[in-house]
Amino acid sequence: MKRRTFLATIGSFAAFDAVRALAAGGAGRVRTTSNSPPRKVIVGTAMQAFWGPYPGLRNRLDQLAGIVDQMAAQAKTTYGRGLDLAVLPEAAVTGEAGEDAVAHSVPFAGEVKDTFTQKAREHSCYLVVPSYLLDAKEKKLCSNAAVLVGRKGQVLGTYRKIHLVVSLERGTMEGGATPGDALPVFDCDFGKLGIQICYDMEFGEGWAELARRGAELIAWPTQSPQTGQPASRARAQRCYIVSSTWRHNASIFEPTGKIAAQIRPPQSVLVRELDLSYALLPWSAKLRNGEALRAAYGDKVGFHYYEDEDCGIFWANDPKLTIGEMVRSLGLLELEEEMARVRQFYRTAGVRR
Repeated sequence: MKRRTFLATIGSFAAFDAVRALAAGGAGRVRTTSNSPPRKVIVGTAMQAFWGPYPGLRNRLDQLAGIVDQMAAQAKTTYGRGLDLAVLPEAAVTGEAGEDAVAHSVPFAGEVKDTFTQKAREHSCYLVVPSYLLDAKEKKLCSNAAVLVGRKGQVLGTYRKIHLVVSLERGTMEGGATPGDALPVFDCDFGKLGIQICYDMEFGEGWAELARRGAELIAWPTQSPQTGQPASRARAQRCYIVSSTWRHNASIFEPTGKIAAQIRPPQSVLVRELDLSYALLPWSAKLRNGEALRAAYGDKVGFHYYEDEDCGIFWANDPKLTIGEMVRSLGLLELEEEMARVRQFYRTAGVRR
């Protein structure tokens, strides 16, 4: 039975009046970006294995610079404009830590920084650069980290992986790397960006905290190709997640929990335009699986609607019109707003939740 049909059968007029009052403006505040103008973001990611003999730092940096160049070229070909964000896979600069992470780690200062600040300026894009990062050689301190470089080549900050992989047999964490202790959210010109790395996926606290701090897109450099957990994290935290991996696939997950775009071998580079100003809409007869908005607004609206999930994600293609205005013009409710009203309905009706 569909949700609205169910609501119409509840025999509490007092509860129904409460819902009508909420519809008149009494709903609680819900998280939404639908009232912001369109924010198109072209994201590039990669699937590239880094096993095998290490080719030397210079050769590796040239390889990674070439991957960013491929992303930028694909963005121009597909969308007619430049890349906004490039995400490289976990530990792309150094490869795996082995049994001695400090020995495999490199400082960001020097040729690593020079390579990526120059590449960011060349393509006017943000870069997420993962590496085993040498923090203090004399103290044997290094971290599995991702450095964020801005469009003008400025270093905006670093996320250090909190949940390092544990070897229970040896009693070590990633060859002696030191775990991070902070969850920065970076203010980019397109929106708020968070970063998690590989094994962080297994622990929900970081993802929830990034969302609480307003992260709209989370880059996930990883060796793991998993898709089930990233999909659930994206849905639970109402954010986009971009995986950049070593094998099997690289994927972009929507706030619906669906995969918006994915590559598999032999492809190696994925570029996709996202819109961070969107509305999540649940099933309703009035929506007609999205066709009601298409009929009213034509190409001014874009969407992915999923009948198997009874929901969809919608965005505006007109800079003068928000997706929120389109949705309200048809008397539709966003998913979070509808659920807030349903919960209020239940409270008024005395339904145990």
